[in-house]
Amino acid sequence: MSSESGRVAVTSVMRWNGWGDPARASDLPRAVRMLLPLLLGRVQKPAPAVELAEVSLEPSSLRDDDRQALADVVGAERVDTSSEARIRHAGGRSTPDLLRRRERQQASPDAVVLPGSHDEVAALLRVCADRRIAVIPFGGGTSVVGALEPERGTHRAVVSLDLRRLSGLLRLDEVSGEATLAAGTTGPDAEALLAARGFELGHYPQSFRYATIGGFAAARSSGQSSAGYGRFDSMVTGLRVATPTGDIDLGRSPGSAAGPDLIRVFLGSEGIFGVITEVRVRVHRVPHDRLFEAWSFADFTQGVEGLRRVTQRGGGPTVLRLSDEAETAVSLAQLGRIGKALAKGASVITVYEGDDIAARRARTSAIFEAVGGVSSGERAAEDWLDGRFDGPYLRDSLLDAGVFCETLETATTWSNLLHLRAEVTAALRAGFEEVGARSYVMCHVSHVYPTGASLYFTVIANIRSDPLDTWAAVKGRANDAILAAGGTISHHHAVGRDHAAWLEQEIGETGVRILAAIKRELDPTCILNPGAVIPSDRSR
Repeated sequence: MSSESGRVAVTSVMRWNGWGDPARASDLPRAVRMLLPLLLGRVQKPAPAVELAEVSLEPSSLRDDDRQALADVVGAERVDTSSEARIRHAGGRSTPDLLRRRERQQASPDAVVLPGSHDEVAALLRVCADRRIAVIPFGGGTSVVGALEPERGTHRAVVSLDLRRLSGLLRLDEVSGEATLAAGTTGPDAEALLAARGFELGHYPQSFRYATIGGFAAARSSGQSSAGYGRFDSMVTGLRVATPTGDIDLGRSPGSAAGPDLIRVFLGSEGIFGVITEVRVRVHRVPHDRLFEAWSFADFTQGVEGLRRVTQRGGGPTVLRLSDEAETAVSLAQLGRIGKALAKGASVITVYEGDDIAARRARTSAIFEAVGGVSSGERAAEDWLDGRFDGPYLRDSLLDAGVFCETLETATTWSNLLHLRAEVTAALRAGFEEVGARSYVMCHVSHVYPTGASLYFTVIANIRSDPLDTWAAVKGRANDAILAAGGTISHHHAVGRDHAAWLEQEIGETGVRILAAIKRELDPTCILNPGAVIPSDRSR
């Protein structure tokens, strides 16, 4: 049967210059403060960040007739040119984004516009195309690749298209196991609406509390349960999209040979082709059983072999995550277990949900033991899950203490995984060494496939000056190393503006021409997210 469900309250907005709920922001844990000098030497505390009221913006470039034209579509109260609204939509949540939020003079969109329906989104795109106003689609504001920068390109103004009013479970087909969600629905709201009917999507990236369903699709997100339920793009069965030149509704059946799969064109497109307004996804019944187990391995190489065998065997954990020796040590230090943190070794987290979990756990345990793994019991896995969504708060606390902290990710085949990790780690360390900055590089595997896996790097560094320029050079060096060593420029963070210059090396000149041709057809005036994914000079 099919059923309808109403809308729910929108999740509260994030801290304007950091991650998440302002009430949850905290100082560095004492154990981490003790560990930092050992890793990075003496760190100088930065100047205090500016307050919201101290930020200076350029006046809005919108004319009175522009505001009226936008208001004619959504209402005057839904066209917000206040300084606070513009600052809150001035970027995403990467470390460079947050460093820019600490400055007095900031770039921002000229207005924030809040449509309430697919038709309003389509009408707004027509208005903006006619008036040469760039449009940055905005979901939860959690991009970490520069996809939300208020770039206007050749246009005379730029607006942030906030999709938070497009929220709710629109349809649920319980027989087919398929749900249609409005694109602005946050992860928690989506799961709450589905749980009320006994269903779950099961997509839990670290941005889960604030990111939206449309954002998951636009960035090709991947969550902690990908070993069991797959990446978000594998869950998508249909999309509704508004473009400047027309609407598109995709996903008529669960399988089709009616030409190329156009759903895949919009997954990962980051708003450059159109604005996703509805997403149809595969859902499953809420699992009632869950088992946890953590494992220790002598080193990262041994852990990788265990993950590979489990994944290729099939029928393993729902969550499968391997932390290298460096990340394991810092994780233990955060929990106050300094003694264990100083010991060598890698660690694995497993979580089992759904059917046959005892048998799946037994198969996985046998494989891990065969390669040298030792069970650590349930506690470490439970601790990890309890704090899973709080990691970004630690990044903010590190920045407040003067420690640079940022992440990057990639993926490759099993046979190339160790080589890629070594090359990227070396590139990061060498980049910081060139400017005299001590660094500490950590890595984990959290998404696995029969043929390979992802690598997720976290780096902290003691940068004395110019952190934005320093990181741009170090990140560029790491991106070069990723592609030279056979990795992808992004496994799940997306391209945005940060990776756009490297995209051609991965998909080729012909691939970029294909993307540019699609953009010219759907967005001939190039108002949608200028400079994201495809460099501006290649999209015309």
